[in-house]
Amino acid sequence: MVDLERIKTENVAYFRSLNEGATLRHHFRHVDEEGGLWYFEVVPDRGELVAIKQAELTPAGVLHQYSWERLEDEHGFLTDQAIDPEKDPLEAIPAEEFQRVWAR
Repeated sequence: MVDLERIKTENVAYFRSLNEGATLRHHFRHVDEEGGLWYFEVVPDRGELVAIKQAELTPAGVLHQYSWERLEDEHGFLTDQAIDPEKDPLEAIPAEEFQRVWAR
């Protein structure tokens, strides 16, 4: 039987350790088809870029945020897929832009 609580605890610990131990962070933005804005703070881990913070600003101005502190809610979740700036339609942004959105 799958222990979902144990898996959640391990995921929280993993993303928290990445966030607290990161010395290099990258920031990206993506505009979706509906005009929503997606913001990502990512760190390198085992040869990949892993999202440690993710914010979605909907066209209606609603902000949804995900990190180790809230991996998911009824609207969405912190992506579990590696970020690949070479393949994903992302725009690199300054850390300050990400922080402005995150601090809303």
